[in-house]
Amino acid sequence: MKTVLITGVSKGIGEALFRKFTKEGFCVLGTVYSGDSINRGGESLIFKLDLSSPESISSCTSEIIATGKKIDILINNAGVLFDEDETSVVVDKLRKTLEINLIGPIDFTERLISSINPGGHIVNISSSAGSLEKATHAESHHPYHYPSYKISKTALNMYTCTLALRLKDSDITVSSVHPGWVKTDIGGQEADITPDQAAEGIFDVAVSRPETGKFWFGKEKLPW
Repeated sequence: MKTVLITGVSKGIGEALFRKFTKEGFCVLGTVYSGDSINRGGESLIFKLDLSSPESISSCTSEIIATGKKIDILINNAGVLFDEDETSVVVDKLRKTLEINLIGPIDFTERLISSINPGGHIVNISSSAGSLEKATHAESHHPYHYPSYKISKTALNMYTCTLALRLKDSDITVSSVHPGWVKTDIGGQEADITPDQAAEGIFDVAVSRPETGKFWFGKEKLPW
């Protein structure tokens, strides 16, 4: 049985991913910020994780390593949007956003790399909002809004690139994935697709062996 570790499984895309991987026969390790709204089934385990807290990251990863389970797929899914209505950078919101969307996932991943199996896959849930090329197009969606969120996802994409280069000889694939515009707390109810539909697309990328260090939306390679 293969093992997947997914952050942020209490709601939205993370919860849909939890259900999808469980249905597909994976041992699912999930993290939640607070509470436990997921029904534990089969081999699944839930861990508390606050990505803004180095102490929480240290404790959570130690607990995961202590299970002795080797990870086949790591999905850095948990994230926040604090500046949806902003058109300029609010520094306090930027700091909080970077802690949770960038620094926390990097810290979390770095502590677990030695627990990832050869042939494994690290998937960073990014956003087309983090594409520098798309940001320069005048017709891009909300070109001036949520700058802190966009900055965090652009930086996460760079982590994907640098980590992929570092791990190129270790047989571990690293990918950024755009989930689509999804009906979640972040995406809003006007979005195009449901969390279950997004989870299907992410699952397909996660279980495949695409070219490492690239940015994907389904089978489509996106521009950085």
